[in-house]
Amino acid sequence: MAIKNSLVEKKQNFSSYITSDVVKNRMVGMMGEKEGMDFITSITSAVSINPKLKECEQGTIVEAALQCQSLKLSPSPVLGQFFMIPYKDKKRGMVARGQMGYKGYIQLAIRSGYYKKLNVLAIKEGELVKYDPLNEEIDVNIIEDDEVRENAKTIGYYAMFEYQNGFRKTLYWSKKKMEKHADKYSPAFNLAAYKMLLDGKVKQDDMWQYSSFWYSGFDGQALKTMIIQLISKWGIMSIDLQKAVAIDSDQLKEYTPDKPSKDTFFDVEVESEEVEKEPVKPLTVNK
Repeated sequence: MAIKNSLVEKKQNFSSYITSDVVKNRMVGMMGEKEGMDFITSITSAVSINPKLKECEQGTIVEAALQCQSLKLSPSPVLGQFFMIPYKDKKRGMVARGQMGYKGYIQLAIRSGYYKKLNVLAIKEGELVKYDPLNEEIDVNIIEDDEVRENAKTIGYYAMFEYQNGFRKTLYWSKKKMEKHADKYSPAFNLAAYKMLLDGKVKQDDMWQYSSFWYSGFDGQALKTMIIQLISKWGIMSIDLQKAVAIDSDQLKEYTPDKPSKDTFFDVEVESEEVEKEPVKPLTVNK
């Protein structure tokens, strides 16, 4: 649903815009009184957390949030189900677009009713004993102290599902494999630049180039990749799961910048074994 000409945007803050009679009546008319007002509250909260969203064309924020609402997910970045990401559009200026989080994919898979169990986990240094890809069995010694585990180095990623009928599938990737995958397929990521970032060799003035989730939260993007790889290749894709992948895919097609700029935010990761990104030069780093 496009929120454009029908909802004329005036120079006002987003809170005033979303609670204006014309927008509020449209939302309540679409969803009902309670759900419509809850929707408005959730969007307002999400925008307040991300200052960059306040610079976006206000109607596009609502459009992104409506994608989230259509999947019955929360746009709260704290929950990690769905994100509203600001982009620089050459014609329209700053706009917001929706992007799925890995927790959103998990929610949709569980909600489909096909899956008895579904899990995805970062494997930490010292935990992995063995992964047998032939029998798809993993042997790990999980670090029991949550704080110690949180701060431990990630060495790989594990995902699994089990259907209600007992069919089971697992997948394990080393972090090196995930890094190479992201470097090959994600327009937002450059492996050489990522290693420079980890080594602390990036100039402070150049940190804007590392706004992508692949740099700021590699494990989260990696877990999302594992879920997509596992379910899209071996799982049952419900209508909502197909819609979620389409949301990410649409943003990839429309917002792939030729070169990064301070006004471009690109965080979409879409799994496509057929389309490789063009080679890019590493981002600016200290010499």
